[in-house]
Amino acid sequence: MPVCPSGHTSASADYCDVCGDLMDGAPRAEFPAETPSSPPSPPSRARPSPSPPPSPQASPAEAVCPRCGSPRSGRFCEVDGHDFEAGGAHTVAMSAVPASRIQAAGQAAGQAVGGATSGPGTDVPAPRVGAASEPPGSEPSRPDIGRPDTGRSDTGWSVLICADRDYYNSVIALEGPDSTALTFPPYCPDRRVALSGDEVRIGRRSTSRALLPEIDLSTPPEDPGVSHMHAVLLRQPDGTWALVDPGSTNGTTVNGGTEPIAVNVPVPMGDGDRIHVGAWTTLTLSLGESPP
Repeated sequence: MPVCPSGHTSASADYCDVCGDLMDGAPRAEFPAETPSSPPSPPSRARPSPSPPPSPQASPAEAVCPRCGSPRSGRFCEVDGHDFEAGGAHTVAMSAVPASRIQAAGQAAGQAVGGATSGPGTDVPAPRVGAASEPPGSEPSRPDIGRPDTGRSDTGWSVLICADRDYYNSVIALEGPDSTALTFPPYCPDRRVALSGDEVRIGRRSTSRALLPEIDLSTPPEDPGVSHMHAVLLRQPDGTWALVDPGSTNGTTVNGGTEPIAVNVPVPMGDGDRIHVGAWTTLTLSLGESPP
């Protein structure tokens, strides 16, 4: 589209739709002043760089836009496109209207209806999806990274964690590469942890890696054979649990077996089933037992 000397984009090729300036290359009509006592003046030659024609003197009533009250700065109102010379409305391209004028008009319209708008030129952000369900001033919900153990169960299940001498002896009997360095702890009191939610992770806490398992086996005496993310208990639709080993270093066995369960293959677990991890740790599932 043509651009006037002042930089406005205009739909008209003779005069700018915004400021009324003569467009580059458009012929200028000039009328010589004539008096009865003087001969006609010869037509003047076109000047190489035509200057903008003087703006017509506006009457006091036309000093401001009759539609929106904005001060006049050219032929057309920069807010609603009113044509001061023709007295009608004219649509102006949005790219030619200063952003400050658009913003002022949008804010005035928002106040008129009793609230702010979120259209072009305003600073009101669009509402987030689901924001209506969050109270004002609250942070958006985020997935928990390790839920703290509250000592309560919403499933009726719990696990008893103990240092199992029989399981330790079976690990030593396999004569693994680190078996000679393993020593059964002289004191390791049993503890019970409630199973809550749909997913319970078994492992060792690592703050630097943001790993906070629900069943944390990093408390002293720490079992060196337990991975940070060793196994996961998943609650099933019928209320029971399935055990999954996501790929622990030393594997996971169940109910005294010597063969580790397959990686990422759920194994059904029930009341009284035992999970063996690390060098001496056994977790026994119980239904109806409450932590002390």
